Amino acid sequence: MTQSRALQPRPALSSGAPGRFARRGLGLWQPAAHALNLPPAIKPWLFDDGSLTAKLRKRSAGQLQVQVLRQYWGQPTLSERRTLQLGRGRALIREVLLLGPNATAWVYARSVFPAASLTGRLRHLRKLANRPLGGFLFSHRQLGRSPMQIAQLPPHERLIPPSVQGDDMLWGRRSKFFLFGKSLLVSEVFLPALLDSRT
Repeated sequence: MTQSRALQPRPALSSGAPGRFARRGLGLWQPAAHALNLPPAIKPWLFDDGSLTAKLRKRSAGQLQVQVLRQYWGQPTLSERRTLQLGRGRALIREVLLLGPNATAWVYARSVFPAASLTGRLRHLRKLANRPLGGFLFSHRQLGRSPMQIAQLPPHERLIPPSVQGDDMLWGRRSKFFLFGKSLLVSEVFLPALLDSRT
Protein backbone atom coordinates (compact mmCIF):
# COMPACT_ATOMS: atom_id res chain seq x y z
CA MET A 1 0.00 0.00 0.00
CA THR A 2 1.33 3.40 -0.99
CA GLN A 3 2.04 5.64 1.96
CA SER A 4 -0.60 8.35 2.40
CA ARG A 5 0.54 11.91 1.98
CA ALA A 6 -0.57 14.59 4.40
CA LEU A 7 -1.00 18.14 3.21
CA GLN A 8 -0.16 20.77 5.76
CA PRO A 9 -2.31 23.89 6.10
CA ARG A 10 -1.04 26.70 3.94
CA PRO A 11 -1.90 30.32 3.13
CA ALA A 12 -4.88 31.13 0.97
CA LEU A 13 -4.28 30.87 -2.76
CA SER A 14 -3.91 33.95 -4.90
CA SER A 15 -6.74 34.57 -7.34
CA GLY A 16 -4.55 34.28 -10.45
CA ALA A 17 -5.73 33.15 -13.89
CA PRO A 18 -8.72 30.83 -14.07
CA GLY A 19 -6.78 28.15 -15.95
CA ARG A 20 -7.30 26.24 -19.17
CA PHE A 21 -10.79 25.03 -18.26
CA ALA A 22 -12.09 28.57 -18.65
CA ARG A 23 -11.07 28.48 -22.32
CA ARG A 24 -12.46 25.06 -23.17
CA GLY A 25 -16.19 25.25 -22.68
CA LEU A 26 -17.06 21.96 -21.04
CA GLY A 27 -13.36 21.14 -21.04
CA LEU A 28 -12.67 17.58 -19.96
CA TRP A 29 -16.04 17.13 -18.23
CA GLN A 30 -18.18 14.49 -19.88
CA PRO A 31 -21.42 12.68 -18.97
CA ALA A 32 -20.73 9.78 -16.64
CA ALA A 33 -22.44 7.44 -19.11
CA HIS A 34 -19.59 8.07 -21.57
CA ALA A 35 -16.90 6.88 -19.14
CA LEU A 36 -15.20 3.67 -20.23
CA ASN A 37 -12.34 1.59 -18.81
CA LEU A 38 -12.27 3.29 -15.44
CA PRO A 39 -9.87 1.97 -12.78
CA PRO A 40 -11.87 -0.24 -10.39
CA ALA A 41 -10.69 1.72 -7.33
CA ILE A 42 -12.28 4.96 -8.53
CA LYS A 43 -15.71 3.69 -9.60
CA PRO A 44 -17.31 3.58 -6.12
CA TRP A 45 -16.33 7.21 -5.59
CA LEU A 46 -17.31 8.59 -8.98
CA PHE A 47 -20.74 7.00 -9.21
CA ASP A 48 -22.02 7.03 -5.63
CA ASP A 49 -24.93 9.47 -5.56
CA GLY A 50 -25.18 9.60 -1.77
CA SER A 51 -23.48 12.01 0.60
CA LEU A 52 -19.72 12.08 0.05
CA THR A 53 -19.35 13.75 3.44
CA ALA A 54 -21.08 10.81 5.16
CA LYS A 55 -19.00 8.29 3.22
CA LEU A 56 -15.74 10.03 4.15
CA ARG A 57 -16.77 10.32 7.79
CA LYS A 58 -17.30 6.56 7.87
CA ARG A 59 -13.95 5.94 6.14
CA SER A 60 -12.16 8.23 8.61
CA ALA A 61 -13.91 6.84 11.71
CA GLY A 62 -15.32 10.28 12.40
CA GLN A 63 -12.04 12.19 11.92
CA LEU A 64 -13.04 14.04 8.76
CA GLN A 65 -11.95 17.70 8.67
CA VAL A 66 -12.52 20.55 6.23
CA GLN A 67 -9.63 22.86 5.33
CA VAL A 68 -10.74 25.98 3.48
CA LEU A 69 -8.19 26.94 0.82
CA ARG A 70 -10.01 30.05 -0.30
CA GLN A 71 -13.47 31.55 -0.64
CA TYR A 72 -14.07 34.58 -2.81
CA TRP A 73 -16.44 36.35 -5.15
CA GLY A 74 -15.23 35.83 -8.68
CA GLN A 75 -15.97 34.82 -12.23
CA PRO A 76 -16.73 31.10 -12.65
CA THR A 77 -15.09 29.35 -15.57
CA LEU A 78 -16.87 29.25 -18.91
CA SER A 79 -17.67 25.59 -18.32
CA GLU A 80 -19.17 26.37 -14.91
CA ARG A 81 -21.21 29.28 -16.26
CA ARG A 82 -22.64 27.13 -19.04
CA THR A 83 -23.50 24.33 -16.65
CA LEU A 84 -25.25 26.76 -14.28
CA GLN A 85 -26.71 28.80 -17.15
CA LEU A 86 -25.16 31.97 -15.80
CA GLY A 87 -24.18 35.16 -17.53
CA ARG A 88 -20.92 36.92 -16.74
CA GLY A 89 -21.93 37.90 -13.22
CA ARG A 90 -19.84 36.91 -10.24
CA ALA A 91 -20.49 33.95 -8.00
CA LEU A 92 -19.20 32.87 -4.61
CA ILE A 93 -16.50 30.25 -5.17
CA ARG A 94 -15.37 28.01 -2.30
CA GLU A 95 -12.39 25.67 -2.54
CA VAL A 96 -11.67 23.19 0.24
CA LEU A 97 -9.78 20.03 1.08
CA LEU A 98 -11.51 17.19 2.87
CA LEU A 99 -8.95 15.65 5.20
CA GLY A 100 -8.82 12.18 6.68
CA PRO A 101 -6.79 11.02 9.70
CA ASN A 102 -3.46 12.76 10.26
CA ALA A 103 -4.65 15.70 8.12
CA THR A 104 -4.24 13.60 4.97
CA ALA A 105 -5.81 15.29 1.93
CA TRP A 106 -8.43 12.97 0.46
CA VAL A 107 -10.66 15.17 -1.71
CA TYR A 108 -10.42 18.61 -3.27
CA ALA A 109 -13.84 20.23 -3.67
CA ARG A 110 -14.84 23.40 -5.52
CA SER A 111 -18.32 24.81 -5.07
CA VAL A 112 -19.85 27.60 -7.18
CA PHE A 113 -22.78 29.50 -5.64
CA PRO A 114 -24.56 31.92 -7.99
CA ALA A 115 -25.38 35.15 -6.18
CA ALA A 116 -29.11 34.52 -6.70
CA SER A 117 -28.78 31.20 -4.85
CA LEU A 118 -27.42 32.79 -1.68
CA THR A 119 -30.66 34.36 -0.53
CA GLY A 120 -33.51 33.22 1.67
CA ARG A 121 -32.92 29.87 3.36
CA LEU A 122 -29.55 29.43 1.61
CA ARG A 123 -28.06 32.80 2.58
CA HIS A 124 -26.04 31.25 5.43
CA LEU A 125 -24.00 29.24 2.88
CA ARG A 126 -21.90 32.40 2.56
CA LYS A 127 -20.49 31.59 6.02
CA LEU A 128 -19.91 27.83 6.05
CA ALA A 129 -16.37 28.30 7.38
CA ASN A 130 -14.93 24.81 7.98
CA ARG A 131 -18.27 23.02 8.00
CA PRO A 132 -18.85 20.56 5.13
CA LEU A 133 -21.34 21.66 2.50
CA GLY A 134 -22.53 18.08 1.97
CA GLY A 135 -23.65 17.78 5.57
CA PHE A 136 -26.11 20.61 4.97
CA LEU A 137 -27.30 19.60 1.50
CA PHE A 138 -28.05 15.97 2.28
CA SER A 139 -29.98 16.87 5.42
CA HIS A 140 -32.86 18.05 3.18
CA ARG A 141 -35.25 15.60 1.58
CA GLN A 142 -36.12 18.17 -1.08
CA LEU A 143 -32.56 18.04 -2.48
CA GLY A 144 -32.31 17.39 -6.21
CA ARG A 145 -29.21 16.51 -8.20
CA SER A 146 -28.31 16.55 -11.89
CA PRO A 147 -26.69 13.60 -13.69
CA MET A 148 -23.00 13.30 -12.87
CA GLN A 149 -20.22 14.54 -15.14
CA ILE A 150 -16.72 13.13 -14.74
CA ALA A 151 -13.24 14.10 -15.90
CA GLN A 152 -9.71 12.76 -15.85
CA LEU A 153 -7.50 15.66 -14.88
CA PRO A 154 -3.87 15.67 -16.00
CA PRO A 155 -1.18 17.59 -14.10
CA HIS A 156 -0.86 21.30 -14.88
CA GLU A 157 -4.53 21.52 -15.92
CA ARG A 158 -4.82 24.12 -13.15
CA LEU A 159 -8.37 23.33 -12.16
CA ILE A 160 -6.98 22.53 -8.73
CA PRO A 161 -3.92 23.92 -6.92
CA PRO A 162 -0.67 22.38 -8.23
CA SER A 163 0.48 21.65 -4.68
CA VAL A 164 -2.59 19.42 -4.26
CA GLN A 165 -2.41 17.62 -7.59
CA GLY A 166 1.35 17.16 -7.90
CA ASP A 167 2.28 14.99 -10.87
CA ASP A 168 -0.69 12.63 -10.57
CA MET A 169 -3.47 12.02 -13.08
CA LEU A 170 -6.65 12.48 -11.04
CA TRP A 171 -10.32 11.67 -11.46
CA GLY A 172 -13.08 14.12 -10.60
CA ARG A 173 -16.83 14.45 -10.78
CA ARG A 174 -19.28 17.32 -10.65
CA SER A 175 -23.03 17.84 -10.50
CA LYS A 176 -25.59 20.55 -9.92
CA PHE A 177 -27.64 20.52 -6.73
CA PHE A 178 -31.13 21.99 -6.51
CA LEU A 179 -32.67 23.12 -3.22
CA PHE A 180 -35.48 25.57 -2.47
CA GLY A 181 -35.69 26.44 -6.17
CA LYS A 182 -32.01 27.42 -6.37
CA SER A 183 -28.94 25.74 -7.84
CA LEU A 184 -25.23 25.40 -7.15
CA LEU A 185 -22.40 23.41 -8.72
CA VAL A 186 -20.03 21.13 -6.79
CA SER A 187 -16.88 19.56 -8.26
CA GLU A 188 -14.99 16.89 -6.30
CA VAL A 189 -11.54 15.55 -7.18
CA PHE A 190 -10.34 12.34 -5.53
CA LEU A 191 -6.72 12.40 -4.39
CA PRO A 192 -4.30 9.43 -4.33
CA ALA A 193 -4.19 9.18 -0.54
CA LEU A 194 -7.92 8.38 -0.46
CA LEU A 195 -7.66 5.62 -3.03
CA ASP A 196 -4.58 4.21 -1.27
CA SER A 197 -6.27 4.11 2.12
CA ARG A 198 -8.01 1.02 3.39
CA THR A 199 -11.73 0.60 3.00
